[in-house]
Amino acid sequence: MRRVAIWIATCAGTGYFPFAPGTAGSAVGLALVVGLRWAPLDRLWLSVAVASLAACLFLLGVWAAGKAEDFFARKDPGQVVIDEVVGQIITFVGQPRPSWKLLLAGFLLFRAFDIVKPFPAGRAERLPAGWGIMLDDVVAGVYSLGALMLLGLVIR
Repeated sequence: MRRVAIWIATCAGTGYFPFAPGTAGSAVGLALVVGLRWAPLDRLWLSVAVASLAACLFLLGVWAAGKAEDFFARKDPGQVVIDEVVGQIITFVGQPRPSWKLLLAGFLLFRAFDIVKPFPAGRAERLPAGWGIMLDDVVAGVYSLGALMLLGLVIR
């Protein structure tokens, strides 16, 4: 089970990317959103599908990230990128069929909020094991979601 947890936490090894593994994890989340946008669903159900994917990966990520902390023997190891995947997906819950401009904006917004960690992301990061790893990126994703929704009123 430990191998499965590490595989999930690192998103099939994406977390071992030699530089900026968090950005690589965000790219995985972006790819999942792009893949879902072609689903034959209306906008509401597509938003539900995007949110459901984020929720499922979040729960799986809490477990896997907790196991990965033990495996790598440090708090919030850089190889764990499932949190970036989830945060990036959350960014697009309100824009489930984003244009390329919104995809780029959402990607950049999430990376900025993930790095800056506005309140309460920094506080959430202190929670134990997988919860702290995952929740700070959920907060960044929610901030990015709000900013992208506002930006979506201006650009398409």
